[in-house]
Amino acid sequence: MKKALSIALVMIAIAAAGYLLQYHLDKSELSPEPNGQLADGIIDFTLPDLDGNPRALSEWRGRALLVNFWATWCAPCRREIPLLKETQAMQADNKLQVIGIAVDYPEDVLAYAVDAQFNYPILIGQEDAMAAAEASGIEFIGMPFTLVVAADGQLIKAHIGEIVAEHIERIITVIAGLDSGELDLDAAKSALSDL
Repeated sequence: MKKALSIALVMIAIAAAGYLLQYHLDKSELSPEPNGQLADGIIDFTLPDLDGNPRALSEWRGRALLVNFWATWCAPCRREIPLLKETQAMQADNKLQVIGIAVDYPEDVLAYAVDAQFNYPILIGQEDAMAAAEASGIEFIGMPFTLVVAADGQLIKAHIGEIVAEHIERIITVIAGLDSGELDLDAAKSALSDL
């Protein structure tokens, strides 16, 4: 019964998120810019990993991050996981780190992780994960939801929706440009603005 009620509430939340997403798209106001809740634009929060150990995003400072918010019940989230695993495998030596943030029940995430065989860290948060995204200055309106974060912790882009291969290619190009000094933060944000 509890599971059925949870599913019903999730379906209502998805419908509301769709409405809000369309509202924001119509107003062209989806923006990765912090809303003032984020000191100096630096992204950081702490959530437990699959083993229950608290992990802070700042542990990966010095590496660009793809912080992917997902859930086991979200079909687009599940579809993008193999691409994120491939990205992690190919980019691990290039200072790019994928981090998954599960907005879900820990037991469901742990069961799914056995089959998914993640090669990148998974943090679990339920409501805490949504609060972490919102504390980063981003309105959490749906999943999947991915933050592109520079090596110094500055937010470059918030992408709502499924990440696909062409998105990853552009992100990697922009991160390489930041790394080499060819791009500054504003140019990187501009380069990913239509992602």
